[in-house]
Amino acid sequence: MPKRSAFFEKLRESAASVLPVVLIVAVLCLLWVPMQTDLMLAFLIGTVFLIAGMGLFTLGSEISMTQIGSHIGSHMTKTKKPGLILSVSFLLGVSITVAEPDLQVLAHNVPAIDSVVLILVVSVGVGLFLMLSMARILYAIPLKWLLLGFYGVVFLLALLGDRNYLAVAFDSGGVTTGPMTVPFIMALGVGVASIRSDARAQEDSFGLVGLCSIGPIFAVLILSFLYRAATGDNGTASAVSYADTVALGHGYLSESLKSLKEVGVALLPIVVFFLIFQLVSLRLERVPFLRIVIGLLMTAAGLMLFLSGVNVGFSSLGYMLGRRLAEPAFRCLLIPLSMLLGWFIIRAEPAVHVLNKQVEELSAGVISAKAMGLSLSIAVSSAMGLSLIRALTGLSILWIIAPGYLLSLALSFFVPNTFTAIAFDSGGVASGPLTAAFMLPFVSGAVGALGGNIMTDAFGMVALVAMMPLITVQTMGLLSVLSSNRNMSNLLSPSYGDAEIIELWEV
Repeated sequence: MPKRSAFFEKLRESAASVLPVVLIVAVLCLLWVPMQTDLMLAFLIGTVFLIAGMGLFTLGSEISMTQIGSHIGSHMTKTKKPGLILSVSFLLGVSITVAEPDLQVLAHNVPAIDSVVLILVVSVGVGLFLMLSMARILYAIPLKWLLLGFYGVVFLLALLGDRNYLAVAFDSGGVTTGPMTVPFIMALGVGVASIRSDARAQEDSFGLVGLCSIGPIFAVLILSFLYRAATGDNGTASAVSYADTVALGHGYLSESLKSLKEVGVALLPIVVFFLIFQLVSLRLERVPFLRIVIGLLMTAAGLMLFLSGVNVGFSSLGYMLGRRLAEPAFRCLLIPLSMLLGWFIIRAEPAVHVLNKQVEELSAGVISAKAMGLSLSIAVSSAMGLSLIRALTGLSILWIIAPGYLLSLALSFFVPNTFTAIAFDSGGVASGPLTAAFMLPFVSGAVGALGGNIMTDAFGMVALVAMMPLITVQTMGLLSVLSSNRNMSNLLSPSYGDAEIIELWEV
């Protein structure tokens, strides 16, 4: 596909993700819920920034990050040195997660933990579990036992640690499986899996993302024993008023320059790592090298536009809309509106359509893509509704997360292994950029207006959205086992070609 048509295709996908939410919010604010004119204008300008930023970012990431992961993964496998593979995987996991846009948005919305501390801790968690994931592939360790063991430790830490960190920890696991991290990890895992020659090697390359998402939860819960959260600040999200259009323009310009600096710092580790690797051993030809450099520049530009649109337009309006809907006159709209937004956010996510088609193929047509899409929409819509119920009641997230994960882990013993791996990978598909960019400030605003605790009552929404596919996909897998008259041995041990990869994410 030519570069121009590829870029317009990414813009189309970004617009399909963003515009349904924008339309719902615009109709609501123009007809029922009064909102400041400058905030609405900032939101509409932010829509343009988000669409352009997500389009540039995803195309740039595809050209650069996926290629870097593929080149490094295949090059490492040639050495066949497990120590080198594991150590490089750790460094890559840390480097790539620092630049994850969803993590950047989450870190800037957490009021009680310094954003740099949170980003670094989460990145180290991903690095450690990416290293563990590579060891699992190299030594053919069953995924379900690792999931069972580590989630057992996670819930033990959750019971003993600071409750203010609990929801943020689970949210961190959801946001790290984003458009920057996922394609890179998947490409790296497939390269490492090529070391093994047995029939299950490609199957074991699934589950990487699901296992890596435990790392941030684990790391933030450990942080709760070592780092005291700040007190007295109940939220960083707020609405900034603009006196006129010039003030609004200057606001976007100032935020763009600030975001550009942050993006440069975030991308620096992976750029340095790639350049060193290129000089020492990779030695790509001029054309593929320049292609990756151009991709990195596009990634940086897209990330800058995305963060600027979020920080100036989307977060402010989302926060104020949540506060306004928490007023007695509009409170009855809180839960239905959040569920409606959740329904359209997941329906418009391009990667979800890829997931649905893959499950249809994997189940030999027993589960249709339409049925899978409907079940995911119901799941994410329910997750949004549960988040607002928590905001209204102060219900601890453990009462929802613990039964949900216990059910997910129990299902893993009754469904084909590939369904379990895809289910735990697919949590990142559901918790897309709009969940952190708009819905999290929306819930924070509602909690703030109701006098609740932002750390315990607002955060946890991303975690609920990421948890639902674990149940949904495995339930679909169980239905395929019960309903299909085909030979189940083909389902339990699917056959893939040497170069065939099932991709759940499009970037």
